[in-house]
Amino acid sequence: MKLDELAGARRTHKVFGPEPIPPETLLELLAVARFAPTHHLNQPWRFRVLGPETLAELKRVAGEKEAQKLDRAPTLVVASAVLTGDLVMDEEDVCASAAAIMLVLLAAAERDIATYWRTPAVLRTRPGREAVGLPPGERFLGLLHFGPAAREPSPREREPAESYVEFLA
Repeated sequence: MKLDELAGARRTHKVFGPEPIPPETLLELLAVARFAPTHHLNQPWRFRVLGPETLAELKRVAGEKEAQKLDRAPTLVVASAVLTGDLVMDEEDVCASAAAIMLVLLAAAERDIATYWRTPAVLRTRPGREAVGLPPGERFLGLLHFGPAAREPSPREREPAESYVEFLA
């Protein structure tokens, strides 16, 4: 499948089957991140795969309403970017980490693994960050959900390229 077809086939899933992604498959997906563009090849992205104890602690600090959303997928991964304190470098590293996340999501789509990239508020709080081991020098970028698709979401219409591309003289 060509990249544009793969990107067009990728969906945001909110309903997953119960089977977790095997660790070796998850590692294959996350290994694709290393091909993201990154300044100085510093690979600032970090991925933390949540086990049952960590997930239970995150659900506890999230509260009952948010905890229900954390049960959507059988495999959860916290994605972050290591920051240096240099404003320009940090901006570049956050962008590189977002690119790495997208490569991981595309790799999952290629393997028919359903995904959902969320940014729940609990992971921007001190208790939420502590629950998943995010140190102060990392920026939380997303909670990635992985699992088998329970149902396929409908494709959503996207604006044509002409609506966001401008050719300058």
